Amino acid sequence: MPVESSAVEPESQSESESESEFVTVRRHGDDGVVELVLDRPGAMNAVSTAMARAIGTACAALAADPSVRVVVVSSAAERAFCVGADLKERNTLSDAELVRQRPTTRGAYGGVLELPVPTIAAVHGFALGGGFELALACDVIVADETAVVGLPEVSVGVIPGGGGTQLLPRRVGAARAAELIFTARRVEAAEALSLGLVDSLVPAGTDTAEALALAARMAANSPVGLRAAKRALRLGHGMDLAAGLEIEDAAWRTVAFSGDRAEGVAAFNEKRRPNWPGR
Repeated sequence: MPVESSAVEPESQSESESESEFVTVRRHGDDGVVELVLDRPGAMNAVSTAMARAIGTACAALAADPSVRVVVVSSAAERAFCVGADLKERNTLSDAELVRQRPTTRGAYGGVLELPVPTIAAVHGFALGGGFELALACDVIVADETAVVGLPEVSVGVIPGGGGTQLLPRRVGAARAAELIFTARRVEAAEALSLGLVDSLVPAGTDTAEALALAARMAANSPVGLRAAKRALRLGHGMDLAAGLEIEDAAWRTVAFSGDRAEGVAAFNEKRRPNWPGR
């Protein structure tokens, strides 16, 4: 169940910021790095219907914005990235209301998963159930030493419904994912790193800063290349090699004759930093 906690205001490094209830979007400089902040700290970012709607809406806007190069999903809550579904709200819903809520909930997790640019989760504290699924929907997970992750849904009579049964085995293999989901156990940071549940472990309190630094390194590269590479990685995963190579070839063709490719080659030969046209 969600636990009340005090809000922690993150340091602002952005040129612009937009807010809706439960989600804050920050643009960091002019390099295309955008931070999507889960911002319901009083409930440790428990995902209510309204918060799910806000996440889905924010992701749709980011996906449609060609200036976005990398997205960092972070948290304004001191003790958690996200504790998953708002079980207090769920306890008030009728079966019919729960059915009506489902597309909104799927829209939040799918919105993060379907972002066309690289995404990085900055995780501290609890990332449980739907909270961990939001992180799993990202391409890379940076966690600090306080992180505790897991998919405990079977302990409350449901199953992971935000992509966990599909995304976790793609990270750690079918048997490991089965063990973690069937036991509903929580995994602390060091073990999470060793199992591949997260991709890097950083000192406590530095997850967002480290994720933003990684995002800046990614964003320095071709916007066209980043999107095409992500598309090839996502579409090719799970395919046989021949099919995967065809997906890669199709993605290559979208960049081979682009302005970014021409600029990248010219900058390399002229020994200067590229000025990407992004097309």
